[in-house]
Amino acid sequence: MELFEEALQYLISSGIPVEENEAVDPEFSQDVFGDENDWIPNNTEEAFPDTPVCKSPEDMLYRRLQLLREILISEETYLNELETLLMPLKALRASAGTSQPVLSIEQVQTVFYQLPELLDLHTEFYSSLRAKLQLYLDLDLGLPLQMCHENLDLSVGDLFIKFVSQLGVYRGFIDNYENAVEIVKKCTQSDPRFRTLAQSMKSTKGSDNSRAMYTFEALLYKPLDRVTKTTLVLHDLLKHTPADHQDSVVIQEALRVSSSFLSGVNEGSQCKTSVTLSRGERRQLVRDGFVMDVCDGGRSFRHLFLYTDLLLCVKLKCGTMGRQSHYRFCWYMPIAGLKMNWVAEQEASADLQHKISNMRVKVFHLRRAFRQFMKEKKGSDSRAADRCRRKLESCEIWLLTHKPSFILELHSPSSKSHTIHLPSLYELDEWKEAINKCKAEDVEIMPPDLLSLTNSCVKLRMTQQLPLCCLQPDVEVNSMCGSVCVIVHSACGLQQPASAYVCVEVDGFEIFDRRAQTCLSSYSLTPQWDQELVLKVDGAQQLHLLCVSQSEKSIMGRAMIKLNPVDMLKKWKKMNVNLGSIEVMLSIKYSPHPLEPPSPAPLQHQPVFCVLIGDVARHEHVLVPHIVRSCVDEVERRGLQEEGIYRLSGASNEIRALKHAFNTNYWEAMSKVRNVDVNVVSGTLKLYLRELPEPLIPAAYFQSLSKAMDLTDPNLRASTMLSELQSFPDVNRNTLLFLLHHLKRVAVKKELNKMSLSNLATVFGPTLMRPPVASLDLCAPPVDISQEVDVQVHVIYLYLQIPNLPEALTTEPLDTEEDP
Repeated sequence: MELFEEALQYLISSGIPVEENEAVDPEFSQDVFGDENDWIPNNTEEAFPDTPVCKSPEDMLYRRLQLLREILISEETYLNELETLLMPLKALRASAGTSQPVLSIEQVQTVFYQLPELLDLHTEFYSSLRAKLQLYLDLDLGLPLQMCHENLDLSVGDLFIKFVSQLGVYRGFIDNYENAVEIVKKCTQSDPRFRTLAQSMKSTKGSDNSRAMYTFEALLYKPLDRVTKTTLVLHDLLKHTPADHQDSVVIQEALRVSSSFLSGVNEGSQCKTSVTLSRGERRQLVRDGFVMDVCDGGRSFRHLFLYTDLLLCVKLKCGTMGRQSHYRFCWYMPIAGLKMNWVAEQEASADLQHKISNMRVKVFHLRRAFRQFMKEKKGSDSRAADRCRRKLESCEIWLLTHKPSFILELHSPSSKSHTIHLPSLYELDEWKEAINKCKAEDVEIMPPDLLSLTNSCVKLRMTQQLPLCCLQPDVEVNSMCGSVCVIVHSACGLQQPASAYVCVEVDGFEIFDRRAQTCLSSYSLTPQWDQELVLKVDGAQQLHLLCVSQSEKSIMGRAMIKLNPVDMLKKWKKMNVNLGSIEVMLSIKYSPHPLEPPSPAPLQHQPVFCVLIGDVARHEHVLVPHIVRSCVDEVERRGLQEEGIYRLSGASNEIRALKHAFNTNYWEAMSKVRNVDVNVVSGTLKLYLRELPEPLIPAAYFQSLSKAMDLTDPNLRASTMLSELQSFPDVNRNTLLFLLHHLKRVAVKKELNKMSLSNLATVFGPTLMRPPVASLDLCAPPVDISQEVDVQVHVIYLYLQIPNLPEALTTEPLDTEEDP
């Protein structure tokens, strides 16, 4: 089955009608998915043997009698377990009235609630069934079937219909189960008398005349396990009952009653996330969700279940002809020793990027059309609206399975490996954290009964439907449509220095990119970003924040923020967000506005060299370009004590390579910045400033600064130069201030690096300041080359000497509202 069709089957299994011929236009479905092999591990056939179906009535009745004898033996074992569980009841009840009770009378009532009633129910059923079978227990089943056919034809339907009509007794036990287990666990830990009792309970004689050892908690789980098997037993019994048998209709009714009761248990039971292990221990469902499983080079849509001791990957098989949907086993991995590796996905091909962009445009128009239908009150009664909604669902499924995702590699000690894709970094970290928590608890590994475990997934699953936005209620009051702007300022609380970035994710429709991330910070304990991230959203209600260490490829902390459009409406809201031990300072603003269709083509990386500095800063939503900040941070990290820093140049080929990286791939550039010689970094910064189309100090200020330099009064000269500086364009002014403060810090180490303020002014003067160029109709005032250099050097030198130089702003000042 194709991957896309698998996703549609999930919708169908959830009761959502889908017309496959209308689900998606052919242009988006052709040549996107290859044929998917229906891959199952080699041991799957052994794990799921087909129940042999008898053909003749004699065969069916023969197998039916065998099955009834097995049921009788199972009932006998279960009664022994119930009697063992109830054995200490009298003693515990008697001690409750003493001065040193093992359990209080309330605790005794809670622990043994409904157990005597269950014993009575099954005792009556067992006695009645044994009486019915008494004549056949000693029957020689080795006789030819035709000779004992008449002896095999007995009626037991009345016993089963009576039994299932009393299943309500289990309801009270199930509702009380968690309270009973909590008391048993607590008392086992706190009272050695109860611990001795609870850990060494022996059953009476079983079917093989042996005595089995149980814990109290394992015995307490037996009724839960028993009631879930009732429906399976009736299924088998009906399968081997001929259609014309007098029990056929009665057993069908018993099966209906049992299934109805079990369905109610699955929906409402608090303990629905537990299944039993082979030795009676509880296997707990910790987490489940939808993932893309990589198999044979392609992605397969799967449901992943995390239990306390293993990971189970299954595939949903939709029921046909009235049969219930069920899961089919794909693979499992024990948690013990499991290793996880988060790897980066390769960039999608240009063809796939084009298809993703086109699909997002289609989602935009379908979303607009559907909202219009709902606004006009046509709603679900409109066939056009329903058809539009189904198309929207199928388009979201396509994006879910094709858009760039996060990859988690799983490796077991047995050398088995599996790779899964997850739609968000936040979800990937949740899975990693849950798996690591299970590993830390060191649950004893039990060989799983794959058949029972896989069959239990339908009733245990906590995630019922695909993570599609179109399936959620469209609550316009709480969801956002417009732009969410996030300025990530800084972070504190790191345990060790790191080069980190912050990733921001939002939910809602996948019309625009729902993820953005800051640049890499310098290697520091208190990383600074001061970077604005803008995300266009439709239907967003949550924001995920993650702080990632690039060097260790690890997520240092994460947090989820509920988006309240009223609090952030057109005004910045400043807040400190705790991501575990790390605290991130940020500001958020929401600007509602009509959305335009997304760009049909993916945006290319914007070059930074030979581009107006104002354009670079505007594209990055900052006041000081990232290339300037990253180079300055790296020089301050490992170049302040380097002799001749900014005077000695690095290798020209390495500078060219770093320039190319900044122009094409910022992340590659940041990796190079941290590894190349520090003189290459300083040389790249000088090259960037030298190749600006307009100098950092605008040419229009050359003459006025030259005149200010000639003023003899130092105070008046400094005041005039600061006044000129304040009139620079915002980006030029703040970038220059950022550099001047950096150069001052370099000069503090002049004893080591041999770079005084005058030396630095000599290096940077001609780079930062240039005279105006003469135009065709207007000649610039003639400037002698020696005078030009003198002005350039002295202006920078004088700026460096000003003691009260203003601090630089790296982002626009905000009209903020502090988070209370």
